[in-house]
Amino acid sequence: MKVSTKGHYGVQAMFDLAQHFGEGPVSLKSIAERQGLSEPYLEQLIAVLRKAGLVKSVRGAQGGYILAREPRDIKVGDIIRVLEGPIAPVECVSQDDPEHCLKFDFCVTKSVWEKVKKSIEEVLDSITLADMLKDAEEAQMAQGYMYYI
Repeated sequence: MKVSTKGHYGVQAMFDLAQHFGEGPVSLKSIAERQGLSEPYLEQLIAVLRKAGLVKSVRGAQGGYILAREPRDIKVGDIIRVLEGPIAPVECVSQDDPEHCLKFDFCVTKSVWEKVKKSIEEVLDSITLADMLKDAEEAQMAQGYMYYI
């Protein structure tokens, strides 16, 4: 499975919103500037995330976007599924109804792809935005303690 820019940038934007969680609405312009993303493309992504209930929009002069839930309640897998669709390395294991595959009942490689899918889902669903915030904080702390000899 290859994550496209939709998934990649969507996770970046959601991480940015998590960094500012509780501070009020965040403008797309500020997210785009901080993350180095195209604002028009970001508008498209946020619209999909809003429709899926992961972000809320706030209207007005001080408007923008906020996370719809706490960072600890939003998994990276949630974001990827909304923006990329089902998490699967091949089409035959991404469908709920696999009957479309003529080889489904006797496919030798199906179990391999199902295991790959399960592994990817487990990783993406084990990481929340709160985990990413913690990792970023730890990385920032580690940079502050660099010693040069």
